[in-house]
Amino acid sequence: MLREKEYAERPNKTRLKVLKQQHHKLGKQLTELSMSQFEKIPMSAHLREAILLAKKFQKAALKRQLKYISGLMYEENVDEILMVLQQQNLPNQQEVARFHQIEQWRDQLITGDRKILNQLIQQFETIDRQYINQLIRNSVREKKFDKPPKSSRVLFRYLTELEAEKK
Repeated sequence: MLREKEYAERPNKTRLKVLKQQHHKLGKQLTELSMSQFEKIPMSAHLREAILLAKKFQKAALKRQLKYISGLMYEENVDEILMVLQQQNLPNQQEVARFHQIEQWRDQLITGDRKILNQLIQQFETIDRQYINQLIRNSVREKKFDKPPKSSRVLFRYLTELEAEKK
């Protein structure tokens, strides 16, 4: 009877490369955080020191430090770090979506969409119809004569204030 030799299973090289790239990307993302955001991230003191040091470096030194940081990531709970980062970015994404919505309202109002005006009147109780109509007319006039979009900016601010009052 032949003895079966037990061989250690070799790790998948492709999976290791992908993991290393993800750790490198995460390390770079951590170095770009503001100090208030950075302090909320759960990590070891050793990794924290390495990242703080990387914030001071530039070019080749930064590249070497990021490689070092990505090596330290194997000892960290990366899922927890990613979860905290995602929670920090969520309010930002919501704010951007809110501004896009307000921009769409403004653009639709300037193009003459009366349906959106009626919806806004129903949605916001404190809306000043006369003022918003004046801003729309001025915005159209400025656009027609290729003037700076002052009224368009004022309309955007007014819609932003209405949205903020609603909350």
